[in-house]
Amino acid sequence: MSASLSPNTQAILLLTAPLIAGRGEPTRELLALDEYNRLARLLRDHRRQPADLMGPAAGEVLAECRGAVDGARLESLLARGFLLSQAVERWYARAIWVISRADASYPKRLKRRLREHAPPVLYGCGDSTIADASGLAIVGSLQGRETLADYAAHVGALAAKARWIVISDRTRGVDQAAIDGALDAGGRAAAILPDSLERVALNREHRQVLLEHRLLLLSPYDPAAAFDVGRALERNKLIYALADAALVVSSDWHKGDTWAGAVEQLERLHLVPIFVRSKGAASKGLDALREKGALAWPEPETAEALIEALAAQEPPREA
Repeated sequence: MSASLSPNTQAILLLTAPLIAGRGEPTRELLALDEYNRLARLLRDHRRQPADLMGPAAGEVLAECRGAVDGARLESLLARGFLLSQAVERWYARAIWVISRADASYPKRLKRRLREHAPPVLYGCGDSTIADASGLAIVGSLQGRETLADYAAHVGALAAKARWIVISDRTRGVDQAAIDGALDAGGRAAAILPDSLERVALNREHRQVLLEHRLLLLSPYDPAAAFDVGRALERNKLIYALADAALVVSSDWHKGDTWAGAVEQLERLHLVPIFVRSKGAASKGLDALREKGALAWPEPETAEALIEALAAQEPPREA
């Protein structure tokens, strides 16, 4: 991944990103996703692109955008160039790269499946091409027992042997075990983070697999952002949108982000087939997901059986 930001990405960062550089409060007037989408549509209608807001004809372009966002607000956000340079220096010192929806390297699956709901900016560390590989999302609640973590690691290893990436979070328990299982088996994984990308990227245990291009750390939120429940829920969309299928190993009943993410897929988004663990201890949460349409995981014991089971499912429906 190139260390340089495209002009469009620079403009999108100025408009939508808090640019946390270690001190001070984030800008309160950032464009929300719906506001940025409205601006982006207006720019396209005028055959413009975000970078034109900073170019020689910026005054003319800003005048054209008055119907989408207040001009003074846009000018204030675009004037944060020094803050952007500080933030970029901080990110690059931590091997963090940035791409926007305007870049060709932005994950194609996210653009195609989420469309305007795809995050305007993504921050990452590691091999960005992992995001477009065939993948199995493996998720579970924080309360998952040790036996379920072992189970998730086993499925992660099977996916690796089938040459599928594993997509999850780095949350302790099921999610982390699934990723570790894939990496320990020589496979690749993508961890989609709702917070603290800076800290996770600097974690010593990730250094070797990042250098080997086997791990991708990805987040739609500022690398220094702290945990937020709402962000964790929104992050679920990315995990499912990057996958070809998903396995829910454990879930609380009617609570928690694992439950909320799976229900959103089953009832509204329908991006991927959702499986639930079908052996081991009973689970009220998993039983409820089955009632909502989740499929029983066929419990394959070989990479070939896993490939066959997933190939039998209908392809994901685009949003």
